[in-house]
Amino acid sequence: MIWLLGAHLLAAVLAPSLVRRFKNRAFFILALAPAGSFAWLLAQSATVASGGAVVDKLNWVPQLGLDLDFRLTTLSWAIGLLVTGVGALVLIYCSAYFSPDDAGLWRFSATLTAFAGAMLGLVLTDNLLVLYIFWELTTVFAFLLVGHNPTAIANRRAAMQALIVTTFGGLAMLIGIVLIGQTSTYGISDLLAAPPQPSPIIISGALLMLLGALTKSALVPFHFWLPGAMAAPTPVSAYLHAAAMVKAGVYLVLLLSQIFATIPGWRALTLGLGIATMIIGGWRAMRQYDIKLLLAYGTVSQLGFLVALGGVGTKEAALAALAMTIAHALFKSTLFLCVGIIDHTAHTRDLRRLSGLWRSIPVVFGAATLAALSMAGIIPLAGFLAKESAFDAALHLSADASLSSLVRWLVLAGFAVGSILTVAYTARFMWGAFATKPGVEQSKTDRVGVSFVAAPAILSLLCLLLGFLGPAESTALEPYFDAMPFGSQPPELAIWHGITIPLVVSI
Repeated sequence: MIWLLGAHLLAAVLAPSLVRRFKNRAFFILALAPAGSFAWLLAQSATVASGGAVVDKLNWVPQLGLDLDFRLTTLSWAIGLLVTGVGALVLIYCSAYFSPDDAGLWRFSATLTAFAGAMLGLVLTDNLLVLYIFWELTTVFAFLLVGHNPTAIANRRAAMQALIVTTFGGLAMLIGIVLIGQTSTYGISDLLAAPPQPSPIIISGALLMLLGALTKSALVPFHFWLPGAMAAPTPVSAYLHAAAMVKAGVYLVLLLSQIFATIPGWRALTLGLGIATMIIGGWRAMRQYDIKLLLAYGTVSQLGFLVALGGVGTKEAALAALAMTIAHALFKSTLFLCVGIIDHTAHTRDLRRLSGLWRSIPVVFGAATLAALSMAGIIPLAGFLAKESAFDAALHLSADASLSSLVRWLVLAGFAVGSILTVAYTARFMWGAFATKPGVEQSKTDRVGVSFVAAPAILSLLCLLLGFLGPAESTALEPYFDAMPFGSQPPELAIWHGITIPLVVSI
């Protein structure tokens, strides 16, 4: 696995020279690094699905217990596929998004490729200290990517705001890592195999690590940095703020819930702040006229949903959380990429000025429609399967998580209200971006090339395909949710489970 990170590093180092020689076509070459990693991860599917793990280790600073330990498990495999697969497609998309003479393209290409490598290292590492190193690398690279245009005040301000908030969370997480590591161990697999007994130091360390995850994934009260980061180029929004950087916090919650879900404060914070974020983000999305900002607040809302699910620590919630994480990365990156095409071809993102795009860019409209249906949780898309599983997990919180019946119904009600808002802002986005509006002049669009629409088209088709592969997805993810210490075996992801309460809530 070390060679995968080395390939990303080499690509990032060569990126400026490649851009000088091939201009924006250099992104096709750079995409080979994440594409190669994706292929390797895919080749490990049988090992991971059977509950096995792929291990790689390199001694680094043994005196500090700082070794380059990497371990591929079901969770890191699933998130790694998202990081590398979406990363390769976004790099291909960049070849059409940027013009050959864009200033700073050499720097942007190197930073985005390096970010993909850092994010891959974050999900593969088996050492908490090394995880923190990759965590802060993603923060620094994100700062450079959001501030891609250093002459724009909005970009500089947004980049600095994101840096301050996520670095604050990262420092808190570092303290938590040291508390846990010095009391127990820095090895992640060791912690999973033998969770430490709760003590004031362990509880403090776990909650400090959770604070780092909440800031990275933009939960209330740290949610404000993510919409501001939309000043970044659209490929950055599609990758960092839909499929990668913000998923780092979700990944950490999904990982640590296997260990700390029952410590005092963990479930209260993840469920309370998660549901609050889901509702606040959805409500704010309904008030936006910039379709990119609309998606940004929608992302905040969905991140709240993911953290609330991931923090419960039961088998059912774990399956729902990981399935929704996969679905969200696919549909939200698709929609952000579609917004980038609209911005480039219609030269505006104001939904009050857009009209008739469903007719002038039909392929983009088709891709956005599939992704939007998945985001709204409409049958038979991947988002529907994951959302039904989430509602089902909420119904069993009393028995599986030893929570009161009142908490169970409050959580289900919160998920339902958040999902209503999701459907509402999804409809607002589709109407605002593509509908023919009375009294609004037909939007004129430029020609859209194949390399521009390829990435959103592929990702949107995966949203549809995954909806029909629910049983296979459940089998592939079973080693992860089966390792959860609480809860009964969840029903497999499927389009139809009969007339159930989750289906009624969806309707």
